[in-house]
Amino acid sequence: MIGVAEDRLGRIYATSDDPWGFRTSAYEQEKFRATAAALPRRRHRSALEIGCGNGELARHLAPRCGRYTGVDAVAKALCAARRAVPAAHFHQLFLPARLPAGMYDLIVVSEMLYFLTRAGIARLANQITGRWPKADVVTVTWLGPSGNMLSGSEALGCFALALGRPARCVRRRPGYRIDVFRGRS
Repeated sequence: MIGVAEDRLGRIYATSDDPWGFRTSAYEQEKFRATAAALPRRRHRSALEIGCGNGELARHLAPRCGRYTGVDAVAKALCAARRAVPAAHFHQLFLPARLPAGMYDLIVVSEMLYFLTRAGIARLANQITGRWPKADVVTVTWLGPSGNMLSGSEALGCFALALGRPARCVRRRPGYRIDVFRGRS
């Protein structure tokens, strides 16, 4: 096993396409604005968000990208994401999976690494490094208990080690942190 069971993700979205209150939570909206502010460039040609959920973060990031692609495992979340950002492209994938083709210069991994095991995180990081070594990678990490095998901090540490790039913490607030891993020149 390299992550949580797919049916567990479906149960999270069973009663709502917004189980964490992304649309209405002032905390979540502030975090989305902070994530957009943390992007290493004013404009990106093409972005990939891994674990895009219902598209609420995409609403903040897509306007800064020429092309925006999001992936998530849950169909209900993706339907909401398509409504939130109709011009974006969304794909249903349960990790580990081959990520969509593209020449991404930005990859966003927001609050999903702790849904994977160490092996799953390594596979994801290796795919990013192998396919998009020049892409900037932005991670958002929940620092509280995740209810999964790894805490957010443990998952981020595994990802950073496997990605093999220097990281810079650009924002740390109670409950979360945002890190930027610059692409290789």
